[in-house]
Amino acid sequence: MIKMYYVMKTKLLLLTAAASMVLATGCVSNKKYTALKSDYDRLNSEYNASQLALAESKAYTKSLDAMLKDAKDRNAELKKTYDAMQQSLDESLRQSTQGSVNIAKLVDEINASNKYIKQLVEAKSKSDSLNLILTTNLTRSLTPDEMQDVNVKVLKGVVYISLADNMLYRSGSYEISPAAMGILDKIARIIKDYKDYDVLVEGNTDNVPISRTNIRNNWDLSALRASSVVQVLQNRFGVNPSRLTAGGRGEYNPVADNTTAGGRQKNRRTEIIITPKLDQFLDLIDHAPADSGK
Repeated sequence: MIKMYYVMKTKLLLLTAAASMVLATGCVSNKKYTALKSDYDRLNSEYNASQLALAESKAYTKSLDAMLKDAKDRNAELKKTYDAMQQSLDESLRQSTQGSVNIAKLVDEINASNKYIKQLVEAKSKSDSLNLILTTNLTRSLTPDEMQDVNVKVLKGVVYISLADNMLYRSGSYEISPAAMGILDKIARIIKDYKDYDVLVEGNTDNVPISRTNIRNNWDLSALRASSVVQVLQNRFGVNPSRLTAGGRGEYNPVADNTTAGGRQKNRRTEIIITPKLDQFLDLIDHAPADSGK
C-alpha cells in the first residue's frame, strides 16, 4: 500500500511537470490539453485515494500492534494459570495417594464398628428374648387373685415387677405379711432360674408423713421395706445375696396423683427390677473396636 502511494505520487509529479512544459511552450492543441488534464485529474484522484488508503493502513497497523500486545498479555496470563493448575494437579495427586490410605483405614474402622454394633444388637435381642420368657413364666405362675396385686411389665429391656403395698405389709410397717410369702416364693424361683440377671428391690411411699418412733420419715420406711423383701428372698428362698440390691426412693418416684386415695395407694409399692448383669455389657464395651468411639 505504501509502495503504491509513492508510485502514484511520482506519476503525478511527472504529469504536472509535463503539463507545465507544454503550457510554457504555448504550442499545445486543445485536444492534447484536454487529454493531459484528464490524466492529471485521474492521477490526482488516485493520489488522494492512495493517501486515504495509507492512513487506513497506518491505523490498521496500529490496531494490529495493540491486538498483538493483548495476545501476548493473554498468553502470559494463560501460562501463569497453567502453571498454577499443574501445581494444583500435582498436589491433588499427592493427596489422592494419602487419601487412598485414609479411605482404606476408614473402611476398616467402619467394618469394625459395624461388627461391634452387631454384637450389641445380638446382645440386646438375646436380652429381650430372655425378658419375654421371664415375664411369661412369671405371669403364668401367678393366680388371677395374685395378679390383682402384681403388675409385670418390660420397659427398655428391663423387667419390672410392682407389688402392692397392702399385699406385702401392714400399714406403716416394713414387716412382710404371711400372705405375701407365696408370691415372693414364685418370684424367687424365677430369679434363681435366670442367674445372669441382677435384682434391684425399690421401696416407694406416698407423700403422707409417717409418725413412728423408730422410723424417721418416708425415706426410712421405703428403704426398710426394700431391705425386708431382699432378706426374705435371701434367707427364706435362697436367692444369692450378691445379686440383690435394696434401695428406697421415699415419696419421690410417684406413679399417680397423691391428692387422691387411689393415687396414694398406687404410689405405695415395692418394685422388683430384674436386669441383665451390667458386666456383660461392660465386657462388650471393653472389647469394642479401638477407633469406634471416635
